Amino acid sequence: MSGSYDDSMIDVSSDSFWEVGNYKRTVKRVDDGNRLCNDLMSCIHERARIEKSYAQQLSEWGKRWRQLIEKGPQYGMMERAWSSLCTEAEKVSELHMEVKAALMGEDFEKLKNWQRDAYHKQMIGGFKETKEADDGFRKAQKPWAKKLKEVETMKKMYHSACKEEKLAASRENNSKLESNNNPEVLKKLQEKVEKCQQEAQKTKERYEKSLEELDKLTPQYMENMEQVFEQWQQFEDKRIRFFKELLLEVKQHLDLSTNHKFQTIYHTLEDTIAATDAEEDLKWFRSNHGPGMPMNWPQFEDWSIDLNRTLSRRGTKKTSEGVTLTGISQTGADQPVQPLKTNNSSVSSAERTPDWSDEDTTANPFSANGDGNPFEEEPASPVVSVPVRALYDYEGQEQDELTFKAGDELTKIGEEDDQGWCKGRLKDGKVGLYPANYVEDIQ
Repeated sequence: MSGSYDDSMIDVSSDSFWEVGNYKRTVKRVDDGNRLCNDLMSCIHERARIEKSYAQQLSEWGKRWRQLIEKGPQYGMMERAWSSLCTEAEKVSELHMEVKAALMGEDFEKLKNWQRDAYHKQMIGGFKETKEADDGFRKAQKPWAKKLKEVETMKKMYHSACKEEKLAASRENNSKLESNNNPEVLKKLQEKVEKCQQEAQKTKERYEKSLEELDKLTPQYMENMEQVFEQWQQFEDKRIRFFKELLLEVKQHLDLSTNHKFQTIYHTLEDTIAATDAEEDLKWFRSNHGPGMPMNWPQFEDWSIDLNRTLSRRGTKKTSEGVTLTGISQTGADQPVQPLKTNNSSVSSAERTPDWSDEDTTANPFSANGDGNPFEEEPASPVVSVPVRALYDYEGQEQDELTFKAGDELTKIGEEDDQGWCKGRLKDGKVGLYPANYVEDIQ
């Protein structure tokens, strides 16, 4: 503003909008609108991060528990019911990732574009709309503010003249009370009083006149200020209405209760759990792990020199198609199929302990050195030592098998056999077999 205009703003007598300079609050609202756009974008962005984090945690939880359920002793329809919780987590995770995508891809971008169109930055800083608002109010207020300053000046002159008049009259009265007062001095004091009275009257007339002129400008001043104010009311109205529309869209994206996919997930979950039949599960267990299982009952056998007859009948494990016996690790959907171990690979712990053998043997005929240790290296076999890393968790099912977690490092000390098994050594020194397709070489 101009120098005279700024001077009139130094002392604001009230908080009214009509006071000179108090329109600044309306101008500041333009900058506040831009700031609120930034704040709302930050709010949406933080919520999107929360949705993503929650989705990832749900997915990880579902995957981990699905593996535990598949490897655990639960079986039959109850296993499917329990696993359906993991399916629910995976599906809900997908929905929350969709919410995150909608918040950032639609709502955030829509607000960002609206802000860019509504607020235009200037080369010298600030926004074009802020300058337009300030210039509009300044132009509407300048004539009235100029006259107001003149009124204030006249008021000060009038009050100063009144003060001088009162002081001169006081001096005259004091002089009259003095007995040795000089008539010439008294006359001068009386003239001073008369002069001050005239000056006070003159300044009073000028003060009153400037007030009348200010009163005449006031209606036009109010009309001009009202027009500018209404213009920026409309600008703010657009922002508020846009925010309302945007927040309703955010609500729509967050409200999964209205999403048919969300409802379907829980209908499916309820149906799967409700379909669990205890009798069917017990019947299945009886047929696969109980008295309903077939049995190779002992029969008379002629003596044979065939060394393979020393193998335990328990060496051959029978499993139903798609069924995992209690205590045996089940292959997960994201893991490769474990290879079957045969006599060409190694001898299982059950085979090395012939509880039901046809004849008593003191040594394992399949042992390299005859002392029952199948992992003692044969002199004729070349030794390989290759560092490998586990791709999946594996739990050894026999005493001659290794157990490790995905990411563990071990050493391959034997080449893969025809059945897909390798010999390896863990970091703690334990030697045993593991599925070759469960690891990868460390580059």
